[in-house]
Amino acid sequence: MNELPVEEELIRVVIDRPIGSVHPRRPDIVYPINYGYVDGVFAPDEEEQDAYVLGVDKPLDRFKGKLIAVIHRLNDVEDKWVVCPENMSFTKSEIEQAVRFQEQYFETEIKML
Repeated sequence: MNELPVEEELIRVVIDRPIGSVHPRRPDIVYPINYGYVDGVFAPDEEEQDAYVLGVDKPLDRFKGKLIAVIHRLNDVEDKWVVCPENMSFTKSEIEQAVRFQEQYFETEIKML
């Protein structure tokens, strides 16, 4: 897993799959939450770090918020970061429910920060 930012540091996410968009390779997956990447932070798959954005109910282009969890895929090389507004928090159960649309295809564990 790549190095996590300092806890107080806000994460800048570029949203490339806003709410309502369709997965580029899986047309059966429609994004119920904003999803994107952390520009300049590279993950083990050598792509920029993927991130789910929780707590915003409208499509976004960019987002700045706090990192609250890391979803570690046990049967894949990718980890996903979970980011939300500074004034919000989510339980592990709420995160699992929010990302199930995509993470249901993987064996995962969630590390709360």
